[in-house]
Amino acid sequence: MSETGKVVCVTGASGYIASWLVKFLLQRGYTVKATVRDPSDPKKSEHLLALDGAKERLHLFKAELLDEGAFDSVVDGCIGVFHTASPFYHNVKDPQAEMIDPAVKGTLNVLKSCAKVPSIKRVVITSSIAAVVFNGRPLGPDVVVDETWFSDPTFCEKSKLWYMLSKTLAEEAAWKYTKENGIEMVAINPGLVIGPLLQPTLNTSVEPILKLINGSETFPNMTYRLIDVRDVANAHVLAFENSSACGRYLLVERVMHCSEVVQALHELYPALRLPEKCANEKLFMPVFQVSKDRAKSLGVNFTPLKVSIKDTVESLEEKNFFSV
Repeated sequence: MSETGKVVCVTGASGYIASWLVKFLLQRGYTVKATVRDPSDPKKSEHLLALDGAKERLHLFKAELLDEGAFDSVVDGCIGVFHTASPFYHNVKDPQAEMIDPAVKGTLNVLKSCAKVPSIKRVVITSSIAAVVFNGRPLGPDVVVDETWFSDPTFCEKSKLWYMLSKTLAEEAAWKYTKENGIEMVAINPGLVIGPLLQPTLNTSVEPILKLINGSETFPNMTYRLIDVRDVANAHVLAFENSSACGRYLLVERVMHCSEVVQALHELYPALRLPEKCANEKLFMPVFQVSKDRAKSLGVNFTPLKVSIKDTVESLEEKNFFSV
């Protein structure tokens, strides 16, 4: 189904997932109104303007998440809005100002603009598994996490899991606001997103792979919930176009301990110098299962993890983040 001429908005369009989302929407014939913090910064805009169809159907707008009303004119005339913009990085000094306010107030700001536009059929928000799994419930190989799980803000705050807290509070606020204001919303909850980069800058979710292949002596004692960026972007489009889509959709191809990621890298690239021991041998973080049922019902075909890992490495090399 091509949506030639139909207008949609993507917030935070220069980001990792959003760049692929813009690419797929343009491929399907949509006109895309895309917000970026600084359209004059080539690192934020050049890769978007180079996409097929961008010349004719991509329009860039400057918008700050915390500026009230900043999205009013952008979402005006749209039939759908994809809200992907939200900060994701480590080393947070002021969690409230750096993470929580942009995530929660930013989401509400976008939704308030949407509430003024009757032509908007549906809003798709990029949430995260961060808003699903961090609730203190025990995890293990037999545990299957699904869309009924919600992270617990109190647990996240006590554990100083600021990104998890920001995504949990943002999703909670979004469900409450859309319900009260009669906006149709779908949430996409991906795990750690890997795969090829369209943007020229390194993003937080791909960084762990780069660290493993870039001469690290040890690998972290961590469990990764991995998913391909193309599957995530595709799921956003499906969540908008599929009239029966509703609620939340978890996207995780596989949960792997970092040692398994190292093993996969070793099989793909035997010549790479990879870390051989874990930084903390105490107790390996548990792996668990994530249900794919709802994502598959939406039409998501999961990219095999080895393909995602290979494409990530090739993309990092192509963009000169490391050399073999």
